[in-house]
Amino acid sequence: MFSHLFLSVDAGTIDWSRAQFALTAIYHWLFVPLTLGLAVIMGIIETKFYCTGDTFWRDAAKFWQKLFGINFAMGVATGIILEFEFGTNWSNYSWFVGDIFGAPLAIEGILAFFMESTFVAVMYFGWKKVSRGFHLASTWLTGLGATISAWWILVANAWMQNPVGCEFNPDTMRNEMVDFFAVAFSPFAVGKFFHTVISAWIIGAVFCVGVCSWYLMKKREVRLAKESLKIGAIVGLVASLGAAFTGHISGQQVAKAQPMKLAAMEALYNGGTDQGLTAVALVNPFCQPDYANEESPALKIEVPYALSVMATNDPHGYVPGINDILNGYTTPDGHVEPSVDEKMEMGRKAIAALAAYRKAKKAGDEQNAASELAVLKANMQYMGYGYIKDKHDIVPYVPVNFWAFRLMVGLGCVFIVFFALILLLVYEIPYVSVIVRRLLATFGLLPETEADSYDSTRLPDWHHWLAIALIPLAYIASESGWLVAEFGRQPWTIQDMLPTWAAISDLHSSSVIVTFFLFLILFTTMLAVEISILLKQIKKGPEYEQLPAATD
Repeated sequence: MFSHLFLSVDAGTIDWSRAQFALTAIYHWLFVPLTLGLAVIMGIIETKFYCTGDTFWRDAAKFWQKLFGINFAMGVATGIILEFEFGTNWSNYSWFVGDIFGAPLAIEGILAFFMESTFVAVMYFGWKKVSRGFHLASTWLTGLGATISAWWILVANAWMQNPVGCEFNPDTMRNEMVDFFAVAFSPFAVGKFFHTVISAWIIGAVFCVGVCSWYLMKKREVRLAKESLKIGAIVGLVASLGAAFTGHISGQQVAKAQPMKLAAMEALYNGGTDQGLTAVALVNPFCQPDYANEESPALKIEVPYALSVMATNDPHGYVPGINDILNGYTTPDGHVEPSVDEKMEMGRKAIAALAAYRKAKKAGDEQNAASELAVLKANMQYMGYGYIKDKHDIVPYVPVNFWAFRLMVGLGCVFIVFFALILLLVYEIPYVSVIVRRLLATFGLLPETEADSYDSTRLPDWHHWLAIALIPLAYIASESGWLVAEFGRQPWTIQDMLPTWAAISDLHSSSVIVTFFLFLILFTTMLAVEISILLKQIKKGPEYEQLPAATD
């Protein structure tokens, strides 16, 4: 099908094309989560204005909407470039599955961009031109449009991770959609959407709390800081707990559809039943481990049975390791999974049968065509493995997956504690808040004088600095999740169907190298400009039409 690529495309083109797409996606994902997170924050704040009529909430909403708008514009620019790269660098992929992959992206452009572009204008310029209710609806619909945009993009990505609702047509040499709803609402897509969007809310909440902490540290905009900090902490705690729950669901789906990704995330070389979840282990971050000759990583500390629970909801569930997947395995319930060598052999049979089928069809030999078509269908499930040269090529880079997963989960736990602590300090919860404050005072993290009576405008400096420091850490956690999702499915562009070297465009590597560095300069400049504008706007602060009652 794509055999000519092995002769015409050099390895540099593949590596540089992957690097360019990764660069664009990483920069794009710096802007998108803050857009989704701030959409919730500003929606809640404007809802408070609608319910109370207090002009303070209107001015606070305008402030957060300005920060939203600055970030929103940058996200749109990088997103457009990302979609064009499918046609420039990955034309074989786009041609092979364009009927399927193009559908959600087209819907995203028609529906989501239409909503965003329509209602964002009302949100910014309609304060004195439309009713309070219509303006509130426009604010929420702007955020909903961004979320719908994320839905269709994640549907497309989820299909690459777990291709469903499609069928290969040997006459057109393309995969064609046979069930739109299977593609749009697959469990993998739903799980990925909720986990990704909810994790984006965490970034919005961390950003909000960090900005508010800076104001409190400077003793500026006190009412805005106190009220927004409470809202940000509530959103952050709910989102952090939601991300943990949806992450568990995503883990189960990965275990079913991408067992090699799960094995790489855990550095699980040899699996089995009653598997523990690795808390930490000595996995060299700079080289692929010798998984074929090692039983498990050195200095491994694990939570007993937790991996089996995460993957199967059963503490005694079976989880295959890297070597099990490579060499084939049989589950306790009798399911036999072929080895990669066997899959490669069946894949080559499918490729040969496809060539013979097309030759027979061209010659008008219907009998031989039917015979070859039967062979093709019998082996079609593993056709992608026919392009694999060495079975070890299907093992993703374990160190990136292992450590990125632990960064994501570890920081997620930090966020839960951080937001919970804020709410315990700023809200008086009988007995619990007093106990927390006294514990903090015992360790010198809170003045003794405030152990029993507390004023959230005088948070200790360590709390302010921690809130600000968590902003970049939130991005690191989010990008780590993206790295696990994408590195974990290598070498597949489409899981088990199309490896990267069969999806690439027939380009010279020099062309990709030039555009890589052009994009690097462009995106870095855009990021620096955004940060500069955001900092200037934060330093300037909100513009009040009427000074708030409890200002500094």
